Amino acid sequence: MKPINDSLNQLINKKDFKARLEALKKNIMSNQDVRAFIQEHRYELDEQMVDRGLMKMHEFIDQSKCCDKCPSLQSCVNMVKGYHPQLVVKGRNIDIQYERCPRKVQEDERKEQESLIQCMYIPKEILQARMSKITLERERFEAVTLAEEFVSEYEPGKKMKALYLYGEFGVGKTFILGAIANSLAEKKVKSTILYVPEFLRELKGSFQDQSFNEKIEYVKKVPVLMLDDLGAESVTSWMRDDVLGTILQFRMLENLPTFFSSNLNFKELEHHLTYTQRGEKEELKAARVMERIKSLATPVEITGDNRRDR
Repeated sequence: MKPINDSLNQLINKKDFKARLEALKKNIMSNQDVRAFIQEHRYELDEQMVDRGLMKMHEFIDQSKCCDKCPSLQSCVNMVKGYHPQLVVKGRNIDIQYERCPRKVQEDERKEQESLIQCMYIPKEILQARMSKITLERERFEAVTLAEEFVSEYEPGKKMKALYLYGEFGVGKTFILGAIANSLAEKKVKSTILYVPEFLRELKGSFQDQSFNEKIEYVKKVPVLMLDDLGAESVTSWMRDDVLGTILQFRMLENLPTFFSSNLNFKELEHHLTYTQRGEKEELKAARVMERIKSLATPVEITGDNRRDR
């Protein structure tokens, strides 16, 4: 059996192989990106290194750079989906390293941003809410202006008043909360939007699995909390005093911003909190909770047409 080196030498010495190799080298060396790389590293490279690196450079030029050959991230044509090649010098060799392409960076940032917003019992489409998507009609101008001011001025630990958005069904209160949450996520600020009636129903059942304290502690301490549809829940002394009151008291003392949305204004909400399911009238306890809400948030009315009917 002939040694493998003899076989390789015979293959290399064939004229057609040499011709194809020269054609390949000419094609590679005519590539604009390859020429720029060689020019940038001209003091590190010699002819032998260039010859040894031909296949790496060939691999490089056949792939998409900066998504120029890819219609989408899902349809990425590269060897490693979502990563594009960069030529580098490693020791005495030309090599390739793969870095995230622009679409992959954008997708990773989107996922990171979504991970900063926890929606509890809230439609997932709220994650798509953006300030730029809010129609700046007269009915929403004040709310949007104050929301943007909050986002721009927010700092952890800084005492800031959030917003109490109130108005009829379907005027966009929850959407605005989602837009605020997304704007905060762009600043790497974590927030939670939760639908109050469903949250309270789940808390009642959490005594059995012993997760009650864990859920309360999370809601108390999240950097920015958004309580959606406050006033739509059934009032009990336990809900008002031991749950809502406890959460709001902690957040007020720790300067943790808390947003609200409701169909009720302050006066209507206080009346709602005054009467329990059992028919008990507890004005003082309701007033105590309202003082915490007023300390945490500025009331802003939102009017307009019901957009859910469109």
